[in-house]
Amino acid sequence: MIIDTHTHYYDPSRPEGTPWPDPNDDVLYRTVLPDDFKALAVPEGVIGTVVVEASPWLEDNQWVLDLASDEPFIVGFVGNLDIADDAFVQHLDRFAANPLYRGIRTHASRLAGSSTNASLAPLRALAERDLQLDLLLRPDDLLTVASVAAGLPDLRIVLDHLAGVRIDGGAPNADWLAGVQAVGERENVYMKVSALVESADDTPPPDDLGYYAPTLDALWDAFGADRVIYGSNWPVSERYAPYATVQRLVEEYFDGKGEEARRKYFRDNSRAAYKWLDRA
Repeated sequence: MIIDTHTHYYDPSRPEGTPWPDPNDDVLYRTVLPDDFKALAVPEGVIGTVVVEASPWLEDNQWVLDLASDEPFIVGFVGNLDIADDAFVQHLDRFAANPLYRGIRTHASRLAGSSTNASLAPLRALAERDLQLDLLLRPDDLLTVASVAAGLPDLRIVLDHLAGVRIDGGAPNADWLAGVQAVGERENVYMKVSALVESADDTPPPDDLGYYAPTLDALWDAFGADRVIYGSNWPVSERYAPYATVQRLVEEYFDGKGEEARRKYFRDNSRAAYKWLDRA
């Protein structure tokens, strides 16, 4: 029973089009909807997904919620709102009135200098509403995230895409390791093992676990069994490897940690981080 916590949906054929992906992208620029994902994921044991919105258009938050209304496979939605917008809380309350709306995603660079009451206000609004924050980040953002997490211990934070590490088959970069250890000390921070093959330096990305194991070991050491979660980053991952390969790599790793660790990684930890809805 697997929940994939990182998928995207969009439809360039809409009258208004879509701001992402680029029309020149031969892999991604097509209509991508839940049925397309289910055809690949259900045979691999996936029973639901948390959608992460890549569009910066305000009304695309509603577009995904409308999509999810008739699609019980979508168990949660991470929206896209501008935390610097004066109307942020107004928009947040509008969308979060739908219980599928579980939080927002932003770039960690937007958090730089977030130490005053005013700068922390949008993040505090998330915590007060029992919502979470997904972050796109670079390795040099990790210490900022650790500081914010310490200041807002009630805010659940999910770090996307391995916190920007590059994988070459060996030990990860020492600065990234130090940052991961620092942020891993904050119990309100989760690490999403997404964009695994996208992070490989080799082209094409290797399909053997040994290449990725040193990085996965570092994440396991920093976050433990309770704060690592599964996300495929589909359909972006298709540029690098088939969906079955993306999932197999992490299945092999977490199978080696035992049945309880596997269950937590593929389901229970994401439930704790997102509080997604069981719509079965």
